[in-house]
Amino acid sequence: MDKKRCTAIVLAAGNGSRMKSGVAKQYMLLRGRPLIWYALHAVEESSVIDDCILVTGAEDISYVKEEIVAKYGFSKVTAVVAGGKERYDSVYNGLAAVAGDSRQGDESSCAPDRDGYIFIQDGARPFLTEKILKRCFEAVEKDHACVAGMPVKDTIKIVDESGFARQTPDRNFMWQVQTPQVFDAVLILSAYEKLMQEKEKLLREGISITDDAMVVETFTECKVRLVEGDYRNIKVTTPEDMAVAEAFLDCGTL
Repeated sequence: MDKKRCTAIVLAAGNGSRMKSGVAKQYMLLRGRPLIWYALHAVEESSVIDDCILVTGAEDISYVKEEIVAKYGFSKVTAVVAGGKERYDSVYNGLAAVAGDSRQGDESSCAPDRDGYIFIQDGARPFLTEKILKRCFEAVEKDHACVAGMPVKDTIKIVDESGFARQTPDRNFMWQVQTPQVFDAVLILSAYEKLMQEKEKLLREGISITDDAMVVETFTECKVRLVEGDYRNIKVTTPEDMAVAEAFLDCGTL
């Protein structure tokens, strides 16, 4: 049986306000390379991923095409599309490109519709590995939806509005969620279409959609498998995270 096509959607549309830098975090240099380079490099070198949609700020598209994709020879990037206000808007725009939706403007840059798997990856996670990608691929083939993550190490407290501890969930059942988050293409496209139709209602009800697995959990009957990621698969959000990432690189993680 032939391997189904695997498309990565790499998200790099955030402004990185928590980084306290005048440069968007995805373009900040990590040991001489833009932070986004690391996720794209993992995708480019992977035997699992066939092509990639890169989602970035609308004002950054030309820069990204010239100074990231072309400069570093990321041949698997078939489209660079504009993100949206929220993370889920950016994912939806990436999915529209996968589905061949010409709303992104350049019809020739859109990937064709395909019956495969979608790997949604935070561009600010520089330590994506082939092992993680392969584990996710094996899981999505069996279960149709999976996310990388790791069991939490710390005790977690649920607090009330005043900051007092209200509940202590069993740590044995708690995972910290990472990316990639991987789904059957038809499943995630359908779930996101429903989200976009219902998002105003969810906002009025105070329901916040924080990751792609939650979209599938909310709008489909499909269960989402948790797959072993890596404790080093951190998301670089603050200056402290950048220091940790540099330490990992110095230790030869990549």
